[in-house]
Amino acid sequence: MHSSQTTALVENALGQRPLDLLVNTHLHSDHCGGNAALQKRYPLLRTRIPPGMAEFVRVWDSHALTYVPTGQLCPPFRFDSLLVPGSEVELGDLSWQIHAAAGHDPHSVILFEPRSRLLVSADALWENGFGVVFPELDGANAFDEVSTTLDLIESLAPRLVIPGHGKVFSHIEQSLVLARKRLASFVENPLKHAKYAAKVLLKFKLLETQRIEQAALGGWVHNTPYFSMLQQRHFPEMPMDAWIEQLTQDLIESGAAFRDGQIIVNG
Repeated sequence: MHSSQTTALVENALGQRPLDLLVNTHLHSDHCGGNAALQKRYPLLRTRIPPGMAEFVRVWDSHALTYVPTGQLCPPFRFDSLLVPGSEVELGDLSWQIHAAAGHDPHSVILFEPRSRLLVSADALWENGFGVVFPELDGANAFDEVSTTLDLIESLAPRLVIPGHGKVFSHIEQSLVLARKRLASFVENPLKHAKYAAKVLLKFKLLETQRIEQAALGGWVHNTPYFSMLQQRHFPEMPMDAWIEQLTQDLIESGAAFRDGQIIVNG
């Protein structure tokens, strides 16, 4: 997808220094899709991942890793060791605690450095929310896990949060209030969460392609199993093509995309 851009950004940040260690908090493609390119660029690079999906990475099962069902791209990569919750990882000259952070992803971890009180929150907490709760969409009761993870973050009392998406932020209490309010709205109205998830996956496709014909976008949705599951489970009364049009229009109205004739363009 954007492997050359990822490599260029890392090279620019490091200068002439090599990249020694690559850490993935979880294995959604937007967090590990650049692993293969970075491993190729830095042959001595060590990679650490959470243990939950490690066997599927080892044998590279793109279905079990959810890339095929969700229509995401992630070139195969290797890993060297695990980020085991309850242990620590050395990053630079600091020792970071590894905490399980289920909810958005059942196998996700977050990293906390207690002296500086820095938190790498992955997609468990953003400045204005958190990531799609994919296990909930699959039929698990995962909203409670989101709540537990938010309680964990509050108990750690971080001074500064480095989220998986968005800018670094320090107003932790305010962000926790917003996250809990958002969670409560999803618990009250699961269809709102399901629709949000579908729009996120559409947006990821636009980020990948930047421009795509509307017919091709519809074809991709029809051939992506996760959309069929969402539509049949949560919106069975709406024909698939009408649902796709509604999702696309929602993205356009929010400014996340726009139309150029029959082309849908990333906003």
